[in-house]
Amino acid sequence: MRDDYRHEIKHRIDRMDMFTIRSRLSAIATSDPHTINGKYRIRSLYFDNFEDKALREKIDGVDRREKFRIRYYNDDLDFIRLEKKSKLNGLGTKDNAALNREQAQAIVDGDVEWMLDDSQPLVRELYIKMKTTGLHPKTIVDYDREPFIYDPGNVRVTIDYNIRTGLSCTDFLNQDVPTVPVKDSPIILEVKWDGFLPDIIRDMVQINVRDGAFSKYAECRMYD
Repeated sequence: MRDDYRHEIKHRIDRMDMFTIRSRLSAIATSDPHTINGKYRIRSLYFDNFEDKALREKIDGVDRREKFRIRYYNDDLDFIRLEKKSKLNGLGTKDNAALNREQAQAIVDGDVEWMLDDSQPLVRELYIKMKTTGLHPKTIVDYDREPFIYDPGNVRVTIDYNIRTGLSCTDFLNQDVPTVPVKDSPIILEVKWDGFLPDIIRDMVQINVRDGAFSKYAECRMYD
């Protein structure tokens, strides 16, 4: 196993829990320096194949799985990232590569031959999987995120809300594309850490959390 896999938990919380956890984390953790007023807006374009392999593996709880997405923050089209998230026995890691807006649009449009000669291995890997497994852009997912960083244990806690889906639209760079809120307006608490989770963080996030992992991609695919 790679040595950069991290522990991850992800749960729904209610609005009162969000206020409580936010207040407590603000007292001991630092906010991500890339935030604006303590949060940022994320837009992701998720990929899947024609058999919905990534979706089905998530729903079925497959121990070893991966998913590809393209992402940017705060409507900044000068900072676009291709990402691959991998999960193995409950641990997670992420690889990424930089894209400019022309490259991102080309991928959305199916103009992908240039990817094979790209200098970044992850871009070449996506090309091969698009060609061999039918991987293609599937849906847009938008949401707001409040991130907190706690240095002991390299802990990152995020609170995600205002989750919206672009339905089957993949017009990723069009910031005027219509999106709709997902059912029940979920609020998602996610905690990531390396070798150990400090007790102070563990105590803070155990407030009426509901068992079971949550996938924003899977939730947004319910509208297909």
